[in-house]
Amino acid sequence: MTRPSLSEPASLGDSRSDVEPDGPRQNPAPAAQGARDDPRRSIPPVFKLLESPGVMALSDAYGASPVRVQLDRVLEELRTELSTAPLAEVSMASIAERVEARLSEQLGTPARRVLNATGVLLHTNLGRAPLPPEVLQGLESLLDASCDLEMDLASGRRGDRSQRIERLLRALTGAPAAIAVNNNAAALVLALSALAKDREVIVSRGELVEIGGSFRIPEILEASGARLVEVGSTNRTRLDDYRRGLSDDSALLLKVFPSNYRIEGFAEETSVAELVELSREAGVPLLVDEGSGLLRGTSVPPLDEHLSLAQLVELGVDVACGSGDKLAGGPQAGLIVGASPVVSELRKHPLYRALRPGRAVLVLLERVLRLHLREHELPLDRLLRPGDEHAQRLEVVARRIGGEVVAAEGYLGGGSAPQERLEGQAIALDVDPGFLDRLRLADPPVVGYWRDGRALLDLRTVAPRDDEVLITAVRACVRRADSTAEPVEA
Repeated sequence: MTRPSLSEPASLGDSRSDVEPDGPRQNPAPAAQGARDDPRRSIPPVFKLLESPGVMALSDAYGASPVRVQLDRVLEELRTELSTAPLAEVSMASIAERVEARLSEQLGTPARRVLNATGVLLHTNLGRAPLPPEVLQGLESLLDASCDLEMDLASGRRGDRSQRIERLLRALTGAPAAIAVNNNAAALVLALSALAKDREVIVSRGELVEIGGSFRIPEILEASGARLVEVGSTNRTRLDDYRRGLSDDSALLLKVFPSNYRIEGFAEETSVAELVELSREAGVPLLVDEGSGLLRGTSVPPLDEHLSLAQLVELGVDVACGSGDKLAGGPQAGLIVGASPVVSELRKHPLYRALRPGRAVLVLLERVLRLHLREHELPLDRLLRPGDEHAQRLEVVARRIGGEVVAAEGYLGGGSAPQERLEGQAIALDVDPGFLDRLRLADPPVVGYWRDGRALLDLRTVAPRDDEVLITAVRACVRRADSTAEPVEA
């Protein structure tokens, strides 16, 4: 028997059994009666499924062709399942859910807007720094058509795509020269490859860190072709340790700001100022991996003791690098500033072309840097200094979702100011342990955290414009828990 078309209900049994040779039958044959009662007849027709809201939404997200392929497979599975045992439900919604699960497994889910209620300001898993709304206004006109990315409109000749970024970074940091690449790891690879290939790089053992995503400083050094020379010990490295590590084959002194950890107690490190003096004395350039992308110094804790790119330039380092999507508050990028001869070597290296950003990143980065130049308040500034109105906001939201305002610590995150707590408050909810899982699957998803048997939502990392959708999501998840709770016997 051939398989029926997906666009029609399954034909069960041979239709010839409905015809009696000696005249019209009086009673339906048992086989025909069974066909009418077959549970496979409950499967909706394909054309109705394709027009259902659930499947149409999947077509918008994944494309009509992949949806149709997975729909055919789900329907084939349902026919097999229904031929042996009836299912609890065969509805258009349940079929769409099956198709969505298959598509998600095969193609991954589309990126979604998430409300970050963790209190981690630069949450790496949630995209790090939120971009300022001012940066996004009018962005379409630069991306949905051509733009003068690499053309000098005055002369009509080819220009330099990095020129705008270089000028802005120079103005913000005081550096003689600057460029940008894909991310800070790329900045480090480029600098090491251009300045120290097949030569020695001297670094403290206490700074051989893992910078995230399992990428470690020794591995980056190896990939660049440089040879690692470790000096000092894990907890103490003095200037004399660097001096003893120098040789005729030394190409660079490297200092790496710690990421996500801090050594306390019996610890000592060599300052940047001391390394600058040694660099000049030995004639060996100094590279500082600042990491976090702090452009200029600030008096706001916990960054008041963190050396910015501008301060490193002022101290006289030859080249420094940091991230664009952390403290700079922009898109993912690697920011490189330093002396003109050194940065020129990086610009001429073949890797620079492979590592430079594309149009979207350069446009976003330029807009963010111009906000810095105007000393415009960025989202990160508001997160670090929430203000008195934040306390009132907490009380209002807590009352509407049935929570309690409690003391809670936030963190800068993203490897910036490791272990430094940001004192503040959050909303605590007395809910079941599965509440945060349901909230993470809400629309939009909300990510909080669990502490001392309660769910906590920190609004420092949630924009005030999102309060209403957060309240709606929380209430829906609480109602779902109440509806599934077992009744209490009298």
